[in-house]
Amino acid sequence: MKEIIIGTKKTLSTLVTEDKLACAMKSGSLPVFATPAMAALMEETAAAALNEFLDEGETSVGTALDLKHTAATPLGMTVTATAEIVEIDRRRVSFSVTVCDEKEEIGSARHDRFIVGAEKFLAKANAKKEI
Repeated sequence: MKEIIIGTKKTLSTLVTEDKLACAMKSGSLPVFATPAMAALMEETAAAALNEFLDEGETSVGTALDLKHTAATPLGMTVTATAEIVEIDRRRVSFSVTVCDEKEEIGSARHDRFIVGAEKFLAKANAKKEI
């Protein structure tokens, strides 16, 4: 793991398509950007911000997401997430994440990711299947 720099930011965008609507994801009944889709974009953006600091064989996993979804976004608009590294505690990296559509901020979160060895992590997870 390379030295992680507080203040590092990453921005990713996605189009609100039918599969990302609350009514499609069953998180609500309306045709607006779903909270689970926003959560996924937040995690994807934070993971991308951290990737440049990881060594071969390392990855990060999300461990906490304290999310607020504050405004609705209709089908066809673009939403953009920006994740900023705000705290580092050994292998735990914390992010401040904001999401905006083309008009306004629609959500924010505090998100924690933990840096792990991919192979060891998968071995432990897969061991749950063994009798």
